[in-house]
Amino acid sequence: MHALLSAFAPIWMLTAIGYVVGRSGLLGEQAEAVLGRFVFHVAMPAALFTMVSGAELSTFANSSMVAFGAGTALVCGLGFALARRFFDRKTADQAISSMASGYVNSANLGIPVAVQVLGDASFAAQIILFQVLLVSPVILTLLDTGTGTGSGKGVMFRRMVTMPVRNPIIMASMLGVAVSALGVRLPHAVEYSCDVLGAAAVPTALITLGLSLHSRPDPDATSVAAGRAEVGLTVFLKTLVQPLVALLVGGPLLHLPDHQLLAVVLCSALPTAQNAFIYARQYSLDTSLARNSVVASTVVSMATLSLTAWALGPSGP
Repeated sequence: MHALLSAFAPIWMLTAIGYVVGRSGLLGEQAEAVLGRFVFHVAMPAALFTMVSGAELSTFANSSMVAFGAGTALVCGLGFALARRFFDRKTADQAISSMASGYVNSANLGIPVAVQVLGDASFAAQIILFQVLLVSPVILTLLDTGTGTGSGKGVMFRRMVTMPVRNPIIMASMLGVAVSALGVRLPHAVEYSCDVLGAAAVPTALITLGLSLHSRPDPDATSVAAGRAEVGLTVFLKTLVQPLVALLVGGPLLHLPDHQLLAVVLCSALPTAQNAFIYARQYSLDTSLARNSVVASTVVSMATLSLTAWALGPSGP
């Protein structure tokens, strides 16, 4: 339990620092907007390019990823559909609801949790690739479509075709895939520079998240009730439904070995990644659902991750 708490500590500390900085006004009124753009346009693309370019892309084609992908696809689909059905969300906000429901914090939390519970972070690394190369492009396409100007099939087609050029996240991922597929070895200076720049992505995103906790407006009572219900549903999908689906697919259907099943369910139980907040911020959407889902799911996941490790771990039944 102590090791698990240690993995969560940087998330709480950096978010708290962001809140204090925002409350003090140290960085000015535009700090949240500027830092959010820095993460989306500069630091996160550098991190993704370095990670994907140095990865073996064939490693995430396995039965464990099928089980994880099934849980991700189902809860993302539910999050997308339920956001319109119960909360009257439009396409772009539905995309954020979908991401908040099924996009796990596989990097800064998933890796240390995997190391502590599983003994290595190889499966967490596969999940990072899966989300970057498969889930993120779908979410970003929906966001781009939902927030784009103009109408008609021609406009939508042009936006979809040109989106990789206009979106630094997708562009960096595609360049990383190309470098990996070609077996190109980056010069040390380039690789090291990308590593240093990419290392700023997660801490800056958490600082930005903390800043938003201070700057959020005071909503009316009706919107508070609706917001709590939406966050509650999103957290329920993320922390309970997603790992349960992964358990059912990986166990009875695919008959994964115990250690692989533990890895799939444990990683599926990880909380919402702060990327959901960064994406909502970048596309000028309401960030309250993404922000509150990140915070609430992180709190709840401390219990669900511990329960998963106890129930499916070596000492479990």
